[in-house]
Amino acid sequence: MAELEEGDISAQLNDYGELRRLCTRIKEDRNPSVIVWIGTCTTEIIKMDMEGIAPKLEAELGVPIVVARANGLDYAFTQGEDTVLAAMAAKCPEKPEVPEGAPAAAGAPAHAPLVIFGSMPDMVANQLDLELKRQGITVSGWLPSSKFADLPEVGPEVFVVGVNPFLSRTATTLMRRRKCKLIQAAFPIGPDGTRAWIEAICAALGVVPKGLAEREQQAWDSCKDYLEILKDKSIFFMGDNLLEVSLARAMVRAGMIVLEVGIPYMDTRYQAAELELLAKTCKEMGKPLPRIVEKPDNFMQVQRIKELQPDLVITGMAHANPLEARGISTKWSV
Repeated sequence: MAELEEGDISAQLNDYGELRRLCTRIKEDRNPSVIVWIGTCTTEIIKMDMEGIAPKLEAELGVPIVVARANGLDYAFTQGEDTVLAAMAAKCPEKPEVPEGAPAAAGAPAHAPLVIFGSMPDMVANQLDLELKRQGITVSGWLPSSKFADLPEVGPEVFVVGVNPFLSRTATTLMRRRKCKLIQAAFPIGPDGTRAWIEAICAALGVVPKGLAEREQQAWDSCKDYLEILKDKSIFFMGDNLLEVSLARAMVRAGMIVLEVGIPYMDTRYQAAELELLAKTCKEMGKPLPRIVEKPDNFMQVQRIKELQPDLVITGMAHANPLEARGISTKWSV
């Protein structure tokens, strides 16, 4: 909604008229399959009724409109994706119920429908798709899909699973509003996380997993030269993107010592399987379980970094240069 003029802030313009003008111009210039309205702090301040205006403009323009509220109060930038996907989940078509005893449709998988939510590059999505096919599992759809018209069908009989740890709002929408069955799983970050993710899906769909331990070992073997570099090195996560717990778990499996995991916000229900896998991995690797700090005080973190002297600090851009000036190796988390 940043495209709207400054006159809106002082309520000099009509909301419906301005949005209609803007969306008409977008339709003429771009011919989009969908228009996404992302409300910001400004639209909250002037009390713009985007949810009420969207259905009227949809009917008038003939273009679907998705309304996502991003009011600037989120804990991390990654939650912007979560907000948009949650809005898209509400737009997914309802999967029709199959009467009991009715024959299965031609080409339908032998297991319950599976929808994966979370955006990622096509190459990575294809790899996950192929790994699931190795187990005899067919993915019914992805959220988001490459085309808005191809959004997956969801409903009470559909199993859903996330690929990123910052999608708790989307998971909640799919469970509560669309009545889907959420598969609690660690996230496919690192070979160990991908194996645990696939195992959780297999368990939920009643499929016996095959050859996952060998596949995981192949992945680790392919990067063994890098693992030698990481072995027994220490790492400190300051935290700003909600990926920290999954990354920490993967680093422990790679042989590193994680000193602290800072995270802006922790949904312990959605990340329960990830937290369990982190504790299990630390025990198996003989490494100490790192302290997890939610909404960390950056000043106190810097003091702990000075004291602990980690080999690497994962941080945002704001703290990278000051830490580098103090002789601490950093890597931007963006």
